[in-house]
Amino acid sequence: MLKIKKLYLFMLSRFLPRFLMTFCICLFIVIMQFLWKYIDELVGKGLSVDVIAELFFYAALSMVPLALPLSILLAALMTFGDLGEHIELTALKSSGISLTTIMKPLAVLMTLVAIGAFFFQDIVLPHSQVKMWTLMFSMRQTSPTLDIPEGAVYSQIPGYNIYVKRKDKDRDMLYNMLIYDVSQGSMFPRIVAADSGRLSMTEDKRHLVLTLYKGSWYEEMKGGGGVSGMSNELYRRESFHDKEILIPYDANFTRMDDDAMKSQYVGKNITQLQHTIDSVRIRVDSAASVIIEKMRTQPVCGVPPFRTMVNEGKTTLQPTGEVQLDKPIDLDQLIKDLPSAEQQQLVNQALMRTTTAMQDTQFQGYAINDDNFIIRRHQIELMKKFTLSLACLIFFFIGAPLGAIIRKGGLGMPIVISVILFIFYYMIDNSGYKLARDGRWPVWQGIWLSSAVLLPLGIFLTHKAVNDSAVFNPDAWLNILRRFTGLHQTRKLEAKEVIINEVDNATAIAMAQSLKANCLQFLDSHPGRQRYLDYCRQGYDKAAIKSLAEQVDSVVDYLSNSRDQMVLNKAMDFPVIRQLLTYSPSSGNQKLGTALAVLFPIGLPLWLVGMRHQKNLKRDIGLTAKTCDQLIAIVNDEYDREMEYMENKE
Repeated sequence: MLKIKKLYLFMLSRFLPRFLMTFCICLFIVIMQFLWKYIDELVGKGLSVDVIAELFFYAALSMVPLALPLSILLAALMTFGDLGEHIELTALKSSGISLTTIMKPLAVLMTLVAIGAFFFQDIVLPHSQVKMWTLMFSMRQTSPTLDIPEGAVYSQIPGYNIYVKRKDKDRDMLYNMLIYDVSQGSMFPRIVAADSGRLSMTEDKRHLVLTLYKGSWYEEMKGGGGVSGMSNELYRRESFHDKEILIPYDANFTRMDDDAMKSQYVGKNITQLQHTIDSVRIRVDSAASVIIEKMRTQPVCGVPPFRTMVNEGKTTLQPTGEVQLDKPIDLDQLIKDLPSAEQQQLVNQALMRTTTAMQDTQFQGYAINDDNFIIRRHQIELMKKFTLSLACLIFFFIGAPLGAIIRKGGLGMPIVISVILFIFYYMIDNSGYKLARDGRWPVWQGIWLSSAVLLPLGIFLTHKAVNDSAVFNPDAWLNILRRFTGLHQTRKLEAKEVIINEVDNATAIAMAQSLKANCLQFLDSHPGRQRYLDYCRQGYDKAAIKSLAEQVDSVVDYLSNSRDQMVLNKAMDFPVIRQLLTYSPSSGNQKLGTALAVLFPIGLPLWLVGMRHQKNLKRDIGLTAKTCDQLIAIVNDEYDREMEYMENKE
């Protein structure tokens, strides 16, 4: 009997409800997007509820490839983010369970989902898309329900424009009607004006019955030869008390046949798509061979390039070879010797033959381009049946480690991150699809572009999460930013409740005096601003700066064990000696520094930035020496706060 570990059951019980919930939410969102896109084609057609429900059912099945990856990403983010937020992930890791073991049951589940998505794409999706698009085209051809507005021209009846000034809904009457009939063509319109009327429909819903009262009829008619001196234009005018007009208008919903959509690429499975690709490719190759063969057999200056040879009942083409002439022929002189009429005739014949050949070749090229487009569309549909399965796995291995890193559950942060990643994925996927569809890229490059971009991201995040790397630690990124930009850093110390190594005043004074002496020595060795060439070739000694920074940190670490709050406050006044790359851009390499100095567009801006950073460095070192004096005064109980205030004010 198969026994599942409790850990696996726990992870499945946490993931599955979120996955089902997010899948339903994502599917609902994409269906609403589909509804808003085609709302104009559905409203006002008098469609029954069962037809609309059937359309939405097939639309939901067709939207699964769009909703499934997003729901997997969101569910994985929520699950592992919630585990991290409630310290459950930390508890599992502290028990010796690695993140890969925690992810194992969900990875197996996602593999099964990916396999199911492949068979769904190959079996269910073609049938659902055929049904959906058949219903959509059938609805587009269905006539809208009649709702003639007041004071506006109604043009939804084919061939008729109707204007009604006022309506009486209780009596179902229309008043002050004006009808413009162009069903026979706009050159011979019929205009009908009536005091009132009523609009109804026949029982079979294939004709409208327009009953008019007290009006007139004006109609222009075709000319009939006429009499000499009289106009051929005829018209007819009629006044009536009541009149009925029968207008063809099919208001029934007629479902189209599915066979038309089954022949399209959206209605084919892998076997059918591959068969169509092979068939069309054979047709393209044969058409190209015909064009090439026709160009090869085209006569040159009236001499055919091949001769037909019959040998033992077999017909073969052999090259004509080079034609030997007794003497060179001057074609220009031959043409000039002809009469002008024959010259013009010769030019016209050559131009006609060239134009005919060019048009024939262009026509055949258009046919080949159409066939290549058909091949690309079928190849795209074929590869998309595989990309969905890979996208499900990629989004899981992005969402799960990302949730373990950010450790935020619920619907807030996971939704924001999921939407950003999915928009990024959708933009790349759509761009690759258009490049492949238009033939600018090979089909496999365009369709697999999104997977190729997101797969390294999934591997990177999984690696960082397994190794507990602080990818989203703001302090780590801020330290890197400070190193490159020179942003100022501050120290924060708090009084310790338990102190093991007490601070010795004599030791603290000795450390402060040694630090002050090293600071003053560094300032004396760098009295002014470095020249451009000296900066590029040498700069400041990074080893000396690093030694000063380490000495400052050791003094601060030692003073952090003090029980005196004034000592702690003064220890926080020690500036952070930063290790910036701009202190010495060439790191003492003379050749590199000389090359950098020669490249003025790079070296000059770097020198300006470096001078600012060196100035700030000397300011921090000077402040360090001054803080050492104040610290010594505090330890010796000789500190004058008013004197410090006056110095800072100056």
